[in-house]
Amino acid sequence: MHIEYDRDTCIGMFQCVDEWEAFEKNLDDGKADLVDAEEEDGVFVREVPEDAKFDAEYAARVCPVDAIKLFDDDGERIV
Repeated sequence: MHIEYDRDTCIGMFQCVDEWEAFEKNLDDGKADLVDAEEEDGVFVREVPEDAKFDAEYAARVCPVDAIKLFDDDGERIV
């Protein structure tokens, strides 16, 4: 499972930060940062650890602008 985060879409509500510790507030930019993510074409991507699947899914679900997408191991979008 992996997560994709479009930081340009983020509006800084920080709801994801409350749901999963992989997201951190970046008050200088007014956006969240996805820790340990690699940037690919303007989107930040990282694998989701087995024990963080629930938190990652909830972080994606609460994003008010759909800046976070979650995909299963087959590449199918979950959220």
